[in-house]
Amino acid sequence: MLILEALADHGTLRFTEVGRQVPGISQKMLTQTLRQMERDGLVMRTVHAVVPPRVDYRLTDLGLSLGEAFCGVWLWAERNLARIEEARAAFDRGASSPSPTVRLE
Repeated sequence: MLILEALADHGTLRFTEVGRQVPGISQKMLTQTLRQMERDGLVMRTVHAVVPPRVDYRLTDLGLSLGEAFCGVWLWAERNLARIEEARAAFDRGASSPSPTVRLE
């Protein structure tokens, strides 16, 4: 969703620019995600034959329509990103609250 949002907001972005727009994503995960999005028809990848090589990404019409469908989720994610990051950090430190136990009777 964050990659969709970055490309929707900025149009065409270079690989490194996409990475800057998505905090905390590794280069490997960014590469895998963009490849999958390209395979799914959501992203158009353009390679420019220059030195050094330049690769640009932009949303296709299908990607833009998915972004429109996720608009409400994006707004929720933007409002709650800091809370999610705090929860992840607490979990990684081992300070997560215990999961609720479900009792089957």
